[in-house]
Amino acid sequence: MNIALMAHDGKKELMVQFCIAYCGILAEHSLCATSATGRLIAEATGLPITLYLSASQGGSQQVGARIAYNEIDLVLFYRDLGEDDTDVNHICRLCDQHNVPFASNVATAEVLIQGLKRGDLDWRDIVNPKK
Repeated sequence: MNIALMAHDGKKELMVQFCIAYCGILAEHSLCATSATGRLIAEATGLPITLYLSASQGGSQQVGARIAYNEIDLVLFYRDLGEDDTDVNHICRLCDQHNVPFASNVATAEVLIQGLKRGDLDWRDIVNPKK
């Protein structure tokens, strides 16, 4: 599965801690992230992560394009309620349009990661077959 990881500045450390906790599960999948979030996760976990631009420089649009082309199977976007919601709303809308599971907080992310581990998201392989 292709998993996109994104986080507002105030939630980056929470995303890093989440990825450390679920490193074993995440290691079995392809990860991508916006630049700052991805670098922090890679440094803390050693996981290989495809880095996109920072969100302010177009990284959210890069992730959004991959969602639109059904190249992303799961999105974790930890949002800080004090931040601008434009990027979150855009990514969330694309996920809704393309039936991509989306978590905007750690509680939902844990449910999705546990489901991923159990195989509950294997239906995404039909939408996005391995090449």
